[in-house]
Parts: sequence; C-alpha cells; structure tokens
Amino acid sequence: MGSLGNKPHAVVVPYPTQGHVTPLLNLAKLLHHRGFHITFVNTEYNHRRLLKSRGPDFLNGLPSFRFETIPDGLPPSDANATQDVPSLCDSINKNCLPYFRELLLKLNTMASKGEIPPVSCIVPDGVMTFTLEAADEIGVPKLILWTASACGLLGYMHYKHLIEKGIVPFKGTSLSTM
Repeated sequence: MGSLGNKPHAVVVPYPTQGHVTPLLNLAKLLHHRGFHITFVNTEYNHRRLLKSRGPDFLNGLPSFRFETIPDGLPPSDANATQDVPSLCDSINKNCLPYFRELLLKLNTMASKGEIPPVSCIVPDGVMTFTLEAADEIGVPKLILWTASACGLLGYMHYKHLIEKGIVPFKGTSLSTM
C-alpha cells in the first residue's frame, strides 16, 4: 500500500444518529489503521454536532482521514436535539443521492489530480441504501454495515415467527396478559 494510487480508499457513510455514527467511525478508524484512505461522510447537521462535541481541532492531523458532508434535505433545526427520525428517513431517501453522486465525482476528480487515491469501495450503514446505486454507477464494491445490536438482529430474524405464533403484537396494556 505504498503509493497514493495503490492505497485503498473507503467512503464510509453512517446514518446520521449517534448509534450509527459511532460504530461506523470506529470501523473507519480500524480501516485507516490498516492502510486505507478514509472519507467519512456526515450530513451537514450531524457534522456540526460532531465538531461541537469533539472540539474544533478534532479534524486536524490526519491527511488520509477526511470528513465530507452532504445535506440531509431537512430545514435547519435545533443544534442540540436529534432530528425527527421519520422525517430524516424520508428526506435521506428522497434527497441524498444527487449530493452523494456529486461528492463521489469531487473525490474522483481529486484522485485524477493525484491529491487522494481513487475511491475503491463504499461502506454505508445498512439504512443508507441510496449509496448502493452510486457505488454501482462508479463500479466500486460496497460493504454494508448493519449497526443493530445482536439482540436487535435476532429480533428482526424472529419477528415473522413471533407474529405467526401470536406472541406479537402484544395484547392488552401489560406484558403479563400474554
């Protein structure tokens, strides 16, 4: 992984909430430690919150670990609160693909000038599905990270069975009435 052109370049895209950003940031750090150039893509709103919580110097010092932003399509809101999740989900699905395409074009233009390695893969959060279309368009592999806990994953895997058995949805106001 010597020259800039041979260094792998992962574009990491978390869903913009803390429970998604943290595991993807940790994965990005691990990939960086293993020799990857990293572009970590936040929404503009979440990026401002990250800088506020980690400090203005948080981004200094690592030329091969860069942060980029894309708009989430929502109007400005309270900087100290989590955005409305249903609105955020809807807006991301409707609005982010063109901005992400534009970012990938910018990154590959920088790569053609020798400033960074070309994008070699995209690592999106499992719910940031718009990134998959963009990865296909530029012909790079994608590795999807599902950030749910093991307990959450088991719940998703067995939900249909629990419905078939009549266990969920719960009936009554107390779990003891099952």
